Amino acid sequence: MPAEPLDDHFTAIVQARVPDVRHRPDRRVSDDVLLRYFDAQLQSRHLDFAARDLQRRGEGFYTIGSAGHESNAALGLAARVTDPALLHYRSGGFYAARASLVPGSTPIRDVLAGCAASTLDPISGGRHKVFGNAALNILPQTSTIASHLPRAVGLALALTWTARLGVDCPWPADSVVLCSFGDASANHSTAVGALNAAAYLTHRRLPLPILFVCEDNGFGISVRSPAGWVERTLGSYPGVGYREADGSDPVDALTAASEMLVSVRTSRAPAILHLKTVRYLGHAGSDAEPAYRTPADIAGDYARDPLLGTARELVDRRILSPAELLERYERSRRAVADVVVGLGSPPRMTSVAEVVRPLHTHGHPQIPGDPDPIPRDPLTLAQAVGRALDNILAQVPQACVFGEDVAVKGGVYGVTRALARRFGPLRVFDTLLDEQTILGTALGFAVAGLLPIPEIQYLAYLHNAEDQLRGEAATLKFFSDGSYRNPMVVRIAGLAYQRGFGGHFHNDNSLAVLRDIPGLTVAVPSRPAHAGALLRSCFELARSTGRVCVFVEPIALYHERDLYEDGDGLWAQVPAPEAVQPGEVRTYGDGTDALLVTFGNGVRMSLRAAHRVAARGLDVTVLDLQWIAPLPAASLVAHAERFPRVLVVDETRRSGGVSEGVVTALTDAGYTGRIQRITSRDSFVPLGPAASTVLLSEDDIAGAL
Repeated sequence: MPAEPLDDHFTAIVQARVPDVRHRPDRRVSDDVLLRYFDAQLQSRHLDFAARDLQRRGEGFYTIGSAGHESNAALGLAARVTDPALLHYRSGGFYAARASLVPGSTPIRDVLAGCAASTLDPISGGRHKVFGNAALNILPQTSTIASHLPRAVGLALALTWTARLGVDCPWPADSVVLCSFGDASANHSTAVGALNAAAYLTHRRLPLPILFVCEDNGFGISVRSPAGWVERTLGSYPGVGYREADGSDPVDALTAASEMLVSVRTSRAPAILHLKTVRYLGHAGSDAEPAYRTPADIAGDYARDPLLGTARELVDRRILSPAELLERYERSRRAVADVVVGLGSPPRMTSVAEVVRPLHTHGHPQIPGDPDPIPRDPLTLAQAVGRALDNILAQVPQACVFGEDVAVKGGVYGVTRALARRFGPLRVFDTLLDEQTILGTALGFAVAGLLPIPEIQYLAYLHNAEDQLRGEAATLKFFSDGSYRNPMVVRIAGLAYQRGFGGHFHNDNSLAVLRDIPGLTVAVPSRPAHAGALLRSCFELARSTGRVCVFVEPIALYHERDLYEDGDGLWAQVPAPEAVQPGEVRTYGDGTDALLVTFGNGVRMSLRAAHRVAARGLDVTVLDLQWIAPLPAASLVAHAERFPRVLVVDETRRSGGVSEGVVTALTDAGYTGRIQRITSRDSFVPLGPAASTVLLSEDDIAGAL
């Protein structure tokens, strides 16, 4: 293994008898803890060296190292093993320290298997190198921009929620959530939003036992953090405790970690530990650090090596001599090298089935029908969805409904009206106006044993926070190989055709960002008779299989009662008792001339257009997809084969719209009839009457027929 300058520097300094920069040892930390701290640091350092060597030999694929950040081992030793941890990607010291507290753990093999993308990796099964392990209560995170912070806040809040609701939680009620991130990430809107949410919840006197740990090495890849900026920003959140610690001083790091954890655990209030670290070996293996730092600057950082800081303390206390330090250092190197040799060329995934297994092993449970008495009077779509939410909350004590305006007001469109009064503020509650926090709360609630039903007020608002679905929610089962899951149903009021209101922020007709997220289930209701059943199906998929479901409710149909003529009352319907099974489509009419494939607002428009052309002798059938992702391809093809022509009626945009997937599914299946699609235009939706110029219309459908 080629020598690293950092490796040589440590050895040379120790051989020179580790010069003492203090006059007497600091005894606030016991000798035993200091030794265990040093061992965790050594293990992490040698794993970084080994990861780089594996890459040189073509056996390793990940070299974002923890070198210089080994002081985070202080958190691993000070916290309880039962404290859930969501970690920064330079958390090798923490991982080694926590694993040392759990008999039978294999942290060296765990980390090396992850670097080698091996199926021996205990958390991702070879899908990515992440610090995670269900047995160690470390939830896997792949974030580089603090996207795990909203989930961490949600999880800390959920510890109180589960206790008050009497719901089983995987972690003890007095746990503290640990969440680490880098100094550059502290500037990201996701981190700022999460820290703001923590301050907001504290201001409202809600318990939030979370310790944020900013590991500040002064760099965001090649960009320096301005002097004093991180301290000023992290220390400015009202009600959130703040403390700095020097990662090169083992006593300071261990004492700060222990005292802050005690404070958070007893006060149930959030705090930030600002841990000053240093970054060695560049940002990652591909980072050419000399391109933006001078050799003298790089070498100058070696004096801040946290391993040297611990070595000095050990020598000062006469716990170890310099020779014994070196022997311990080399013993750790040999332990890592032995595992490298034992791994050889480790097993890796070789098939599509292996890779996608966590995304598609949830199965298709049989959804039960409506368990409640069916109302005698017809309901609107909004009333049908509200009734389904009421039923779910009544039947499932883990279910919670929350979002902007959903409680006191009952939602902008009244869908959740009266739910808060019936079920109380723990089951139905308003959040602050931040979509990242809403989804992050859901993510935290879900892993804690609750079944969240968050609402995003408008579809366009989702785009501010879609990475919480893409990068956090949908990936958890994938990167944990099914060890963790976050079941939830995200309700989104959306799509277009609101008359006289909104512009593009309230008339967003794009579902593209949802359709291509692996493992995400997307459903769109249309008719009141089946809207509640479709929502219950999504909820049952979440509850029984851990899926993340998105339920997009067409705002324009919320309060619609008429179909063909004003006052005919044909759109309002009594809920049907039968369930909607996953992948099930629904048809209207029995015409044979053409099949109109559509969803959402397109169902009503297609039925109206079909009514118009029937007078000219055209007899068609309308098919409501109901499920947008994954598309119900088998059912779609089975119906289409009975028709000579398929017209895809798509209210989303022509580029990236739902119709592209429908046409592809039919073509791939060998459908031989004529396929045509009509869509909305590739445009944002303007305000007022001009909206009709870019949105799909009934005239477009009738003309195509």
